[in-house]
Amino acid sequence: MRKLLRKHLFGKQVCLIAGLLMVDTCLPGHLNSVIAKPIRSDVRVSGKVTSDDGEALPGVSIIIKGTTTGTVTGSDGSYQLSVPDGGVLKFSFIGYTTQEITVGRQTLVNVVLARDQKQLDEVVVVGYGTQRRGDVTSSIASVKSEDFIKGFARDPAQLIQGKVAGLSISTPSGNPTANTQISLRGITSLKGSTTPLILIDGIPGNLNTVAPEDIESIDILKDGSAAAIYGTRGTNGVILITTKKNRGASRSTIDYNGYLSVQSIARRPEFLTGDDYRRLIGEGVNFVNYGGSTDWFKEITRTPVSHVHNLTFQGGNSTTNFTASLNYRDLQGIFLKSDNKQVTGRVDVNHSMFDGRLRANLSAISRSRNYWTGGDGSSFNNYVYRQAVIRNPTDSVRNARGWIERDGYFYDNPVAYINESSGENKDRELRLNGSLTWSPIDNLNIKLLVSGNKFTQIRGYAESKRHVSTVKNGRNGYASRGTDAWNDNLTEFTTDYSKTFGNHRISALGGYSYQDYDVESFYMQNWDFPTDLYSYNRMQSGNALSRGEAVMNSGKSSWKLIGFFGRVNYNWANKYMLMASVRREGSSKFGANHKWGWFPAISAGWRINQEEFMKGVTLFNDLKLRGGFGITGVIPDNSYQSLTSLNYGSRFLSNGVWIQGLSPVRNPNPDLRWERKEEFNVGLDFALLDSRISGSIDVYQRTTKDALWDYQVPVPPYLFNSIQANVGVIQNKGFEALVNIVPFKNSAIQWNTNVTYSTNSNRLVSLSNDQFRTTNNFFLTGGTGEPVQESTHRVEIGGPIGNFFGYKVVDIDADGRWLVESAKGEIIPIKNAKPDDKKILGNGLPKHILAWNNSVQYKSFDLNVTMRGAFGFQILNFQRMFYENPKVVQYNMLKSAFDPVFGKTRLNNDLAYVDYYVENGDYWKIDNVTLGYTPKIAKTKWLRGARFYVSGLNLLTITGYKGIDPEGVNRSGLSPGNDERDKYPTTRTFTAGVNLGF
Repeated sequence: MRKLLRKHLFGKQVCLIAGLLMVDTCLPGHLNSVIAKPIRSDVRVSGKVTSDDGEALPGVSIIIKGTTTGTVTGSDGSYQLSVPDGGVLKFSFIGYTTQEITVGRQTLVNVVLARDQKQLDEVVVVGYGTQRRGDVTSSIASVKSEDFIKGFARDPAQLIQGKVAGLSISTPSGNPTANTQISLRGITSLKGSTTPLILIDGIPGNLNTVAPEDIESIDILKDGSAAAIYGTRGTNGVILITTKKNRGASRSTIDYNGYLSVQSIARRPEFLTGDDYRRLIGEGVNFVNYGGSTDWFKEITRTPVSHVHNLTFQGGNSTTNFTASLNYRDLQGIFLKSDNKQVTGRVDVNHSMFDGRLRANLSAISRSRNYWTGGDGSSFNNYVYRQAVIRNPTDSVRNARGWIERDGYFYDNPVAYINESSGENKDRELRLNGSLTWSPIDNLNIKLLVSGNKFTQIRGYAESKRHVSTVKNGRNGYASRGTDAWNDNLTEFTTDYSKTFGNHRISALGGYSYQDYDVESFYMQNWDFPTDLYSYNRMQSGNALSRGEAVMNSGKSSWKLIGFFGRVNYNWANKYMLMASVRREGSSKFGANHKWGWFPAISAGWRINQEEFMKGVTLFNDLKLRGGFGITGVIPDNSYQSLTSLNYGSRFLSNGVWIQGLSPVRNPNPDLRWERKEEFNVGLDFALLDSRISGSIDVYQRTTKDALWDYQVPVPPYLFNSIQANVGVIQNKGFEALVNIVPFKNSAIQWNTNVTYSTNSNRLVSLSNDQFRTTNNFFLTGGTGEPVQESTHRVEIGGPIGNFFGYKVVDIDADGRWLVESAKGEIIPIKNAKPDDKKILGNGLPKHILAWNNSVQYKSFDLNVTMRGAFGFQILNFQRMFYENPKVVQYNMLKSAFDPVFGKTRLNNDLAYVDYYVENGDYWKIDNVTLGYTPKIAKTKWLRGARFYVSGLNLLTITGYKGIDPEGVNRSGLSPGNDERDKYPTTRTFTAGVNLGF
């Protein structure tokens, strides 16, 4: 009776959950079947379950439909079960389609399960190979092309915004040449890079190497046990990009994807207009009225129109096949002349012979990018944006004599600045790689991969004689020239073997990797030219270089990385899984005493729903507990940090001879080594209600040891007054969750939704050891820039990274001056405040990051909606700090500058960094909405299908933050949360596109 009651209650819970989610699995009579009397066993059924290729399938779940009675197949795929007369058996197994069979009076029922193509697609890319999703024991996320963010994408990272828990992707700039900012599981280094390793088809690259439209899937190795096989490159996670390929189908196809986009500023700041100036002058404000009305922001901006076109060709057969793509991107920015034009071509050819025993792959990517430069080497000079917002709105752009310039410190005509500057950057990248894979026996693969990547950039920039640099600085025309070139060569040799016997499935991998990289650069500048006609193409005609005033320099560096690695995976009956890997790696960047390091990892998984005690529980389709530990590293950014460095200083005249100064700028450190990150991760993967609900949960702790930092040392015995050493300890802890739900599904409509959530906390544990110690228990970082000139952040040992540090305002006096809280809690005028009175004002790193993705398919229509948000963090609003002060009348300002502070009086204080400008950054963003239509097209010889869509990006932001965009804020480095004053603002994008298949 107790068992009967338990079944009754359990069934009610299942149907209650299903009813709330509109799941149609709770059929009429379900509860009745659960609480019915014990079923009469009329037939003893036995048989064997095999795959469609004849292999026995152990661990297949077999349930009598409508009951909780069932069994699982043994190591040889066999089973036995008593089934009632007329009963129906339900066979289910991960990676295969579920099958139902009415038994009748049969005693022998053999079943062949077909592979589920959708489940087959759930193959995730791991380090140096692939793995079934069900066998994964580490924290790995996978996003397929059908789940990418739709519409406009500046780079591949935007395709997966909000799709991966723990992976923060933001777009802090609207510049068409800028990339997204990526961070995974917090800040793990003080001096090294925090950008994940990006591999494209297994080869190092960057976000610009491949076009977003040419990507098939993106997999992210999040924890240490997954990334340790990449050694010193894996600390910040690994992003594995897989491009579209012909998988051996005998077909010839052409696919076209094209779209047109327009942009506008996401949120324009409200500055005073000419009419506001004249009204305020009448109220006694000491503005200057030049009699005009000019919208300076409008003068330097436009409505940008961008278009992207992608053609993909596929052809061949199972023996020889190819994929070729051509991508053209013409992106415009909201500021005049700001652009980014890029052409990317890719070819991938596969050939197999000797009955598939020998397989060859050849691949090439060629990329060419051109963009206008409004700054010396930069695509757009952000100084121009600053000039547009501070320019007097009663002034005019030009008069009969030309551009109008006014006297003033950092005060220039922004329209003239753009029009009297010219330049172009030309990037060229050629990436060639090939591989041979030999399988002398079944399940054994021996692979050789060779890759070469060459990148070159040549840039030029010029300012005319009418440029403000001539007007104010007497440069009489300016020009610069620069080049960069790097080569990245990679050779890898791997061997892998897999074998299944009985309940056991084992695979092993071993390999060797050799990577060498070299980069060289050249830069020169000159001014005082006889004419503007040469631009930057006749540098020798300027006079500044010959007078010793201009700069000319060049440089070259290189590094090598060698690794030996191995991995073993073991699976018993799809119930217990184990993975162990190790990498032995050496780098030329390390000191003489630490050229080599070990990077081990281990992880395990337990599929709980396969246990005997779970046989009667039909709620779960999958329930897997996993845990792992791995060590990864971070190598120094500079190739020669462990060696002595000498710097050529200024020349000086001695006895009529110019002498080149030479001095040491770096001490040798033979003990310089990698930063070592140790990470524990525990996770749970689940699927229930016929996989209508699925997801994963992860908890992690990552500790970075031997973190690099600069320490003050005495001279002598040291050559220089500081040295970089491995001393620091940083700790990050976090929680991540992903939940996928299919709330509704029938023949006409299907709604898929998922939620991702992550939280992270970090702490600087230590910065000292027995040899090197800091003079204080904290250091200051970040900066406001001129004219305030204050540090913005304080990092304290034992505390978190990202804390704002400044004066806390408590009131304003009758004269409009700040009153702040002292260290003793007293209220004092800011002019009497001392550095010790500064306090922690907030933190620039979000405590909570949330995303909600929705996809609805109704007949021929599809709707995708992505929403994202971040909570529990602060932003220092530089725009308000500099432009919300009515005392600075020589520059334009925000309209809010004349609002009474705290409802009392106008501000009458010099520019200052105080917590009044530190705002809560919480936001919720309706980021992407895409509506698509796929018409039903009769089969023809030339058209396979079509889809038309419209899309909006960065549509609506719900926030209390007063700046342009709370997401468009820098979150990397040691001063996160600074919303810089002179940055390229973020944009809103509207797109219309079409996909055609031929």
